[in-house]
Amino acid sequence: MMRVQFSVNGFSKAVEVDPEMPLLWVLRDVLGLTGTKFGCGMGVCGSCTLHLEGEAVRACQTPIKAVAGKSVTTIEGLSKDGSHPVQKAWIEEDVAQCGYCQPGQIMQAAWLLSKHPHPTDSDIDHGMAENICRCGTYQRIRCAIHRAAGDACAHGKEA
Repeated sequence: MMRVQFSVNGFSKAVEVDPEMPLLWVLRDVLGLTGTKFGCGMGVCGSCTLHLEGEAVRACQTPIKAVAGKSVTTIEGLSKDGSHPVQKAWIEEDVAQCGYCQPGQIMQAAWLLSKHPHPTDSDIDHGMAENICRCGTYQRIRCAIHRAAGDACAHGKEA
């Protein structure tokens, strides 16, 4: 067991867990933050995407010892009231179908926009490629990212 102190959504937290325990399970099982989803457990689907020190990472592949003294932002911390531009665009473009992957998609999209404020379709395709949506809402995801950037979407809706 190891005591790990870190920041989650702006709040200081300390946990006493196995240092190899994935951040995903610390968030969900220890801290009760269930917005970050378990998908594949291998870091390939993107359902568990969150921000660690401002970078998009897979929580299922990040051991808790790696976040000691660092800042984590989960979907619950992106905004308190759904007012983040990506969250608003997701609703306006009616992106979610089953919705399971959406927290990870939203966190990846927010990260993408922090790096490319006005991304091209190619930027979006590349930046979102490792986040899988089994319902296939990729066109709506792309339009929502363009909308969040304040750009027009290819299907003709104005941002």
